[in-house]
Amino acid sequence: MRLAHPISNGMRKSISHIFGSEAKVKIMRLFVFNREATYTAASVADRVQEKLSTVRRELLNLSKAGLIKKRTRGYTLHKTYPYLPAIEHFLIDASPVSEKEIVKKISKTGTIRLILTSGVFKHDPEARVDLLVVGDHLRQGKLLTAISSLEAELGRELRYAAFETADFQYRLGIYDKLVRDILDYPHQKLINKVGL
Repeated sequence: MRLAHPISNGMRKSISHIFGSEAKVKIMRLFVFNREATYTAASVADRVQEKLSTVRRELLNLSKAGLIKKRTRGYTLHKTYPYLPAIEHFLIDASPVSEKEIVKKISKTGTIRLILTSGVFKHDPEARVDLLVVGDHLRQGKLLTAISSLEAELGRELRYAAFETADFQYRLGIYDKLVRDILDYPHQKLINKVGL
């Protein structure tokens, strides 16, 4: 998920055409990036934000292809699928979310002063968060909706932290461990109006 090379809409469409549909790509991401999970068709539809009928069709296709297996409690990734490493690398590098889209979605949640990406966006699984949001009058409901939308595109849960500006400045001033850890790991500032 390299944001340094955001993928245009045209590029994203070509990726979905290679695999057959955007829904299929989102479902593949969900299983590949959540290897231990078992999902029902309904839970997949909820997570990838696609119609249940579409999800059922794509689950059947992916089962026939051998990427996932049907179990009694739902579907799971076929971890010994021979092309799994190649698919995983491709899905990581072919990020479905551009910097512009992240900024657009998060900007609707309040008066945003800082958006910082880290973790999965920088190929760094050790980072404490994937997304840091700082702003004023942050609306938690809208923020959760924006995060859920990004998660549906990425196929994985995001670890995120959100602070009001005054709280963030205070934490920065006292060398708060969480804030220091975020800033000490590889990251990218998409919006920076706090002077970092």
